[in-house]
Amino acid sequence: MTLAVGIDIGGTGIKGALVDLGTGALVSERVKRPTPPGGAPDAIVAQTVEILAELDAPAEAPVGVCFPAIVLEGRTMSAANVSEQWIGLEAEQLFEAELGRSIHFVNDADAAGVAEARYGAAAGQPGLTILTTLGTGIGSAFLFDGTLIPNTELGHLVLDGDDVEHWASNGVRERQELTFEAWAQRLQRFYAHVEFLFSPQLLVVGGGVSKHHEQFLPLLRLRTPIVPATLRNNAGIMGAAALAHRPL
Repeated sequence: MTLAVGIDIGGTGIKGALVDLGTGALVSERVKRPTPPGGAPDAIVAQTVEILAELDAPAEAPVGVCFPAIVLEGRTMSAANVSEQWIGLEAEQLFEAELGRSIHFVNDADAAGVAEARYGAAAGQPGLTILTTLGTGIGSAFLFDGTLIPNTELGHLVLDGDDVEHWASNGVRERQELTFEAWAQRLQRFYAHVEFLFSPQLLVVGGGVSKHHEQFLPLLRLRTPIVPATLRNNAGIMGAAALAHRPL
């Protein structure tokens, strides 16, 4: 059994577990802590150190960390629902210094996409798969023949004069109390445009709302198959662990 640690940092929670890379299964309890208020770098790193210590993983197990930001060569170039102090920060170096070990550092939606490609809804899928996460905003991951094309940001695609995530995210649906039928009309506009631009072979929809997929995915009219993600809230952990063992 080949093991790796995956840690998924989000705007509201940080969670980690030990992962069996052969199957993607979590082989430890999932340790979860709230994200420190304000999401400042030092506080988040300290919380991550505590989670890794509690997991008591083997010293040889590689560690992957995913984070809600564009990640370029270990530097965070944006910040979603965390402090703006992360923007331009040498984040990978900061985590490695405090954790006392090397890590693989990646965008959270990219980690989820890798997990779905290796263990979930897109396993074995040839050609281009696009995963989107519908949450507070909209995250995305592109995978071609299972290989990640990192740092896509479809939530910031400008359509009808505004970022798509400003009018089509699940957060917007909740705040505006939209019915699934009304929300599906917005998703149709978004996904039809993505389909036109990129001609994917498969669309995978993640985020917590995907557990209600039967209420909105059948309402979409696309030529591309569109399916719910299968790994739910463990996808980031699994993908970060997988990339720690076998990077891009």
